[in-house]
Amino acid sequence: MDCILSSFSNLSSKQKEQFARLGPLYAEWNERINVISRKDIEALYLRHVLHSLGIAKVQPFLPGSRVLDIGTGGGFPGIPLAILFPETEFVLVDSIGKKIKVVSEVARELGLENVEAIHGRAEKQKGQFDFVVSRAVTNMSDFVKWTRNKFSKESRHPLSNGILYLKGGDLREELKPFPKAVIYPLSEYFEEDFFETKKVVYLPAS
Repeated sequence: MDCILSSFSNLSSKQKEQFARLGPLYAEWNERINVISRKDIEALYLRHVLHSLGIAKVQPFLPGSRVLDIGTGGGFPGIPLAILFPETEFVLVDSIGKKIKVVSEVARELGLENVEAIHGRAEKQKGQFDFVVSRAVTNMSDFVKWTRNKFSKESRHPLSNGILYLKGGDLREELKPFPKAVIYPLSEYFEEDFFETKKVVYLPAS
């Protein structure tokens, strides 16, 4: 967990405790319902938790804001972000029921009252959000279709409402249809080799 503490030095004692409990909780649940590869569970804090928190380096969320995590899987990036921003509301959606069960149980055991876990399809999710986040669940063109009509009209953050998408590799072809997209290399925020090709793609809603 040292990589979390070194990158986010202003955590409260409660947040430190919640992050510390993530490792054992996911290890326990992964034995029952496989949501993370066995190789990755050993590097949970680096490859899943800190990676998820890369979004927070690009845009911290204000109290009272709403964030939709599409294709959350076992709860990434939504669960780590919900720990970091306890006054922001997070809705985590996935079409696979057993994964959402893990999300619900982890959130309950950590006492995350700002998390709502929903089993369903992203495009059918109702409500208005400041940001939609995700970790490389599909190509950007399809993802944009899933997020239609999901953004609040009023923007309150330095970045206007839109998509914050964790992606890796060469994105030039994929992002050609989206000239407004901005790429934030995570290697600028985190020194670990894992982040050398990892990025946050920001795409404003309008």
